[in-house]
Amino acid sequence: MNPFESVLEILDGQWEKSIILKRNDFLVNQGDINTNLYFVEEGSLRVFIDDDKGEHTIRFGYKNSIITVLDSFLIEKPTFFYIQALKKCELKVISKANYMRIINSKKEYEEIWMNLLENFMYQQIEREIDLITYSPQKRFERVFKRSPQVFQEIPQKHIASYLRMTPETLSRILKNS
Repeated sequence: MNPFESVLEILDGQWEKSIILKRNDFLVNQGDINTNLYFVEEGSLRVFIDDDKGEHTIRFGYKNSIITVLDSFLIEKPTFFYIQALKKCELKVISKANYMRIINSKKEYEEIWMNLLENFMYQQIEREIDLITYSPQKRFERVFKRSPQVFQEIPQKHIASYLRMTPETLSRILKNS
């Protein structure tokens, strides 16, 4: 069982509440202190930053994934990120306090949490390498191989932002694939 599945098993029955977001609703705004973890039961979301050059998609959440603003979750400071629903979403919620109480209750849970964080860090490193090193075509191919569900769940304009290319470039790549 991978660390993600193990965390879900640990949290089974431990979620504090459920919430529903409508399309385009914000779960988190830049500057919020948000230390919750969310499990996406239905729908899709994007994590992004907004600067003077526009919006930059960093990550997606979709059915059967966990999403949070990791900066705020880890250090309990205001986040740099937004999380916005791309479709109607049903989410389960657990606070960091309750999550950490559960994780710290057994050594094996702590190890699973560390493995999950390591996997997440590795994913971030892969993404940085993709963005710095590869052509738009190659970035597309690598993301498609790693996460084909993204292309079924997420609108193309947000995928293009995530891949750091124009929507037109993504459309051309999809047409030729």
